[in-house]
Amino acid sequence: MEETISLRELFETLRKRLMLIVLITALATIVSGVVSYFFLTPIYQASTQILVNQAKSEQQLYNFNEVQTNLQLVNTYSVIIKSPAILEKVIKELDLDSSVDELNEQIQVSSEKDSQVFSVIVDDPDPAMAAKIANKTADVFKNEIVKIMKVDNVTILSKAEVKENQEPVKPKPLLNMAIAFVVGLMTGVGLAFLLEYLDNTLKTEIDIEQHLGLPVLGSVSVISSQKTKKAKMGMSVQKTRGETVGH
Repeated sequence: MEETISLRELFETLRKRLMLIVLITALATIVSGVVSYFFLTPIYQASTQILVNQAKSEQQLYNFNEVQTNLQLVNTYSVIIKSPAILEKVIKELDLDSSVDELNEQIQVSSEKDSQVFSVIVDDPDPAMAAKIANKTADVFKNEIVKIMKVDNVTILSKAEVKENQEPVKPKPLLNMAIAFVVGLMTGVGLAFLLEYLDNTLKTEIDIEQHLGLPVLGSVSVISSQKTKKAKMGMSVQKTRGETVGH
């Protein structure tokens, strides 16, 4: 026999476990805020733009084949700029205390579709160092690409700069807290339904009728200790009166 759960029973379960849901949600949000504000290192970002373009004569300002070649070169240059041939020189010239792999993880190369411009984006806990690494990477790449591919078609369009009151790109405490709030709420609700599902005790007359299929003929109400004391006192008074009348 299939068991069906009504909407009322769902709300009753949520109401009964409301404190648990609120506690888990609040705890997840608070922990996320504390970790984001006090334990995670702020990361700043700097970027520089590089143009890949062939030198053109006045009679040949627009050449479709050259443009397509440059677009294909952007993908090649994106790989080269993160290669050890470039990054080792960047580490040496800036005297960085990091390996090629570590620096590689700090650098991202992005380009728009069908664009001859790509950006070198650097993440670092120090905004000034992020700008230095971005600019130095672009300079080293521009100089080395002449030796690597025997071409001179790279132009640095804009250099990375340190902005005043620059905000870190991560972590984002408010976003992290919002995510933790949703996750905590979902966890609390899920745990509430799980506890309700695992709870197989019979607490009410309705539970007996649903699980045993038997009608309830009667029930014993809960008698509080105060009522019990009053009942005993009443019985004692009546007994005393009876004994007095007997005499």
